[in-house]
Amino acid sequence: MILKTPLTINQLLNIIQADVIVKGDQSAIITGVNEIHSVVKGDVSFVDHPKYYERMMKSEASVIIIDQEVEFPEGKTLLITKDPLQAYLNLVNYLVHFNSQTTPIHPSAKIGEGTIIQPCTFVGEDVVIGKNCLIHSNVSIYAHSVIGDNVIIHSGSVIGADACYFQKRDDGWLKLTSCGRTVIGNDVEIGCCVTIDRGVSGDTYVGDGTKFDNLVQIGHDTYIGKHCLFGAQSAIAGCTHLEDECTIWAKSVVNKDLFVAKRTTLLALSGIDKDVTEEGSVLFGAPAYEVRKKWREMACSKLLPDMMEEFKKLKQEVAELKALQNK
Repeated sequence: MILKTPLTINQLLNIIQADVIVKGDQSAIITGVNEIHSVVKGDVSFVDHPKYYERMMKSEASVIIIDQEVEFPEGKTLLITKDPLQAYLNLVNYLVHFNSQTTPIHPSAKIGEGTIIQPCTFVGEDVVIGKNCLIHSNVSIYAHSVIGDNVIIHSGSVIGADACYFQKRDDGWLKLTSCGRTVIGNDVEIGCCVTIDRGVSGDTYVGDGTKFDNLVQIGHDTYIGKHCLFGAQSAIAGCTHLEDECTIWAKSVVNKDLFVAKRTTLLALSGIDKDVTEEGSVLFGAPAYEVRKKWREMACSKLLPDMMEEFKKLKQEVAELKALQNK
């Protein structure tokens, strides 16, 4: 999230309203808010688990809200506080406000020439929709979403809903307020009842020419390249990066925070649980791996019952031979 007006460290401290010890560059200027996976120079971010301390210190983040003092590079600012997430949320909730609306299409929405919006569709505040789009009935496009040119969105789909992002606390789940956007490129077609969540702090992005069947879920802060194809009931978890021309067939899933190389094909009923680095991979299974290897494994597994019968017979024959030897 890029700030409309940059903040000084003192302004930030007044907003987050927490007991803070400041270490490092106290003259830093904050120009954005972001999470660890997408920070750039000028951003403020947070970290509250030792697993991610080193990664955050090596990131581009200029200001880091953290729960203990650690070594950090010159030029960064550490804000040490007991509850970094709550301090971060205080900032986000100060910057982002939910504004209710009474009309189906918000007056601030920008809609391009030739675009058709069918009845009973909702278009939120500051939405941008390009030229020659067709938005069917009962679509919901949440505030700040961006839709390119020549996009088709079928009935029941939801663009830009909040990220499913919660932290477990003693009294339940603490929700991370979403302040990112959903950005859809040109020539994209989105089937019925597809949900593409907004980023928690950055953008969820769908590249030009990508196509979705019905009932697809795309998680927060995910990047999808150009000309990808998604079968029905497939799902991509948050913070995942899919390169161009990937094909994810029906009822297949990709786990969170993964990289999937260009032209990867994931066959139906499969699941990726680790990075795919080889371009053009064809994967199958759960967890998914190279399809020919998986098919050989499946062919072998079909032989197991017969092999067990043979094993039992051989075991019996060996027992009988031992019995004869002992006589």
